[in-house]
Amino acid sequence: MISKAKIKYIHSLELKKNRKKDGVFVAEGPKVVGDLLELASAEMVIATHEWLANNQQYLINTEVIEVDENELRKVSFLQHPQQVLAIFRQNGGNHITDPAKSLILALDGVQDPGNLGTIIRIADWFGIDTILCSEDTADIYNPKVVQATMGSIARVKVTYLNLKEYLNTLSTEIPIYGTFLDGDNIYQKDLTANGIIIMGNEGKGISPAIAEKVNHRLLIPNYPEGKATADSLNVAIATAITCSEFRRNGN
Repeated sequence: MISKAKIKYIHSLELKKNRKKDGVFVAEGPKVVGDLLELASAEMVIATHEWLANNQQYLINTEVIEVDENELRKVSFLQHPQQVLAIFRQNGGNHITDPAKSLILALDGVQDPGNLGTIIRIADWFGIDTILCSEDTADIYNPKVVQATMGSIARVKVTYLNLKEYLNTLSTEIPIYGTFLDGDNIYQKDLTANGIIIMGNEGKGISPAIAEKVNHRLLIPNYPEGKATADSLNVAIATAITCSEFRRNGN
């Protein structure tokens, strides 16, 4: 059984200020929680008897609360709770891969939690282990982001920073890619195995200050040429196409 105080505490973690104050976040479901438990212990696990019986190896030094499905529904942020909810500590360290040696993603003001979570999952699929986020990008520890990653939050390192200041520190020889409506056709470009791929805000695209730092402007063309189509692509879909093309080039 779970107490009212615990329920209130977990609900409080839906707010960024409370997650930041305690340095924790909430993950739900066997897939997301299981992937995270492969790398780190949970602070607290609230789960059904069935899940607990099959995952005892992960529960050393963890506060465990067994609940039935009705009780789990009271604490869950999901419409349809999935056996387990866990609280983990946030990763406090910064992780920035050298863009001179590998490919990394940078997000400039991506604000939809679903988009951010999906982009993290896309990066994981295409072997990109570092994402840099501008300070106005959605919070990685938002429950909707965590859920949308489908466990990839356990493998991809996300760092928040002043993106313009960071780009200013880089050598001019570092390839910095960005997608624009007036860029060069991505399917006709030679793409490098290193550098930074910048994806912009859902409505405004890459901000002018960051666009100044881009030295390779790319376009994902619509088809057929000249036909009226949608004005733009969803940023997560555009990220998937862009990453796929880099990997198709053998990078």
